[in-house]
Amino acid sequence: MTSVGGTLAVLAPTAGAVVLLMVITVGVLTWSRSPHRFAPALAVIRGAVQLGLISLVLGGVITSPMWVACALLVMFTVAAMTATRRIGFSREHFALMALGMALGVVVTLVIVFATGAIEAQPRYLLALGGIVIGNTMSIATLAGRRLRESTSERWDEVEGWLALGATPRQATLDLARAAVYSALIPSTDQTKTTGLVTLPGAFVGAIFGGISPLEAGRFQIVVLASIMAAGALTAVVLVRGLAPATLRPDAPD
Repeated sequence: MTSVGGTLAVLAPTAGAVVLLMVITVGVLTWSRSPHRFAPALAVIRGAVQLGLISLVLGGVITSPMWVACALLVMFTVAAMTATRRIGFSREHFALMALGMALGVVVTLVIVFATGAIEAQPRYLLALGGIVIGNTMSIATLAGRRLRESTSERWDEVEGWLALGATPRQATLDLARAAVYSALIPSTDQTKTTGLVTLPGAFVGAIFGGISPLEAGRFQIVVLASIMAAGALTAVVLVRGLAPATLRPDAPD
């Protein structure tokens, strides 16, 4: 009973704060008449359920290389499917998204662990892999949506280039480059303001876990560099596959 009571004592304030924040979120979006006003709140609920479930199973997974690999595979699959839905789901889009994300994630993790920057242990692979996959998903989503939006908005310009004899890839080359740049802006800004504007979760969590600030900082800079490398590789592969267009794409929802 003591354990249950202690757990409830911790969860009650957390639940209260989360509910109030969700009410504010829905209230503001409703007042502004924004579309899909319940989506952020539903995302928080879904995230809470998923975190609760993963917390229950992590204890038996975190030391097993096989189960860590399975967990990362599940994370990667869900991330690739989520990002693909944001640009219009199809088998071709999913294959391209998975290829780009896999290249970015695998190359990054191999470099980090092969160089010894982070010790090659299952728990570190799960931690870094999860962070890189999540951020790569966001970058891929931004790159794909920005490319499709700009191609649709500037289709007259693209058609003009095609009429002059340019290939579909040449006609959308500038749009593809701009999409990659735009997709990397949030991660770039977060990286260059780390320590001045934000204290990243991995850094703070490492310190709370008893690691020295210097060691936590070393881990965090590896994380940030990994995100940038994986994101750049993913965005470039994705937009190069999406960019050639002979028909005007529908703007993403």
